Amino acid sequence: MSRQTSSHYDVIVVGVGGMGSAATYHLAKRGLRVLGLEQFNIPHNFGSSHGITRIIRMCYYEHPSYVPLLRRAFELWRELQEHVGEQLLFVTGSIDAGSPGDLTFEGSRASCELHDLPHEILSAKEVHKRFPAYVLPDTMLSVLQSFGGFLTPERCIVAHVQAAQVLGAEIRAREELQEWEPTPNGVRIKTSRGVYEAEQIVFTAGAWTGHSLKNLLRFTQVERQVLGWFQPQDTSLFMPDRFPVFNMQAPEGRYYGLPIYGVPGFKLGRYHHLDENIRPQDLNHLCTEEDESVLREFAARYFPKSAGPTMALAPCMSTNTADEHFIIDEDPAHSQVLVLSPCSGHGFKFCSVIGEIAAHLIQSRTTRHDISLFRLPGRRKLA
Repeated sequence: MSRQTSSHYDVIVVGVGGMGSAATYHLAKRGLRVLGLEQFNIPHNFGSSHGITRIIRMCYYEHPSYVPLLRRAFELWRELQEHVGEQLLFVTGSIDAGSPGDLTFEGSRASCELHDLPHEILSAKEVHKRFPAYVLPDTMLSVLQSFGGFLTPERCIVAHVQAAQVLGAEIRAREELQEWEPTPNGVRIKTSRGVYEAEQIVFTAGAWTGHSLKNLLRFTQVERQVLGWFQPQDTSLFMPDRFPVFNMQAPEGRYYGLPIYGVPGFKLGRYHHLDENIRPQDLNHLCTEEDESVLREFAARYFPKSAGPTMALAPCMSTNTADEHFIIDEDPAHSQVLVLSPCSGHGFKFCSVIGEIAAHLIQSRTTRHDISLFRLPGRRKLA
């Protein structure tokens, strides 16, 4: 890299989406001089942190270690929305449904019991009686938990960015990282617009992280996802006050859904949508009949009053690890490099607390939060 005149910062954050905007805010909140760089717009739809609404839930079937982080995430989202004067968190309750023995149901119940989370176990008939839009098979059981709902991801990003700017953070959009190198005192980076130096760097670029950290490519795989919004026959059944967000493990796969908000339709997605592994630069933004049918057929079977005209289809990307847990760790070769991502399609709800964790790690190399599960593969503690 050529040694041009550069600006110096305490920390550079690469990628100002969900994780990067939160990290930038929490770093600036601690008085650090922060530069946030985003190659696209802020916000944008070329990654993982978009889609109008994103689920947040307290009972967590993926692993009970997430629950303490979620407690703090809820606190921080509430603090942020009070700080900016805009509602970002909407509480609807959450349902995790599946047949006995399925991870979605059993894992959610186990996390509720381990962490003393108030919850109810409901049969399919009880779910339908309470929430008529749900028409589940008799074989399914559901964990109903009141601490669940959705966040508005684009607005959350804007809120974190604006709050960070007020605190003195410098945010630059449409500026792509071209190369970076370690220096005796930190890092030096070159972008499409300039050269910058910092003592430390945080990579929060999601699917694009592997472009800068090649060693991460062996641990991750980028996958194309598609979200769908369908107009219900009776919209009143799918409004936030009558429709809890859900995760469901069904014979067709694992699906999730949210009430009507922002787009005139019931929102639905399928984990590992069509099992399309891609390079992020090759994401197909055109949605097909197959993309639509895998969502519509599920909607018609389990939410029969939801499967009216299609209102919208939108692609996004998940960046998956083999065990689908997050990565929050320093680069083994460079202690001044912190990686926050990828999050395997379920990370947005944690952005607020992971931003706080980033500030802890940058300032003191430690955090009060237990992140042993999230170290790089091979360094994790899965107990």
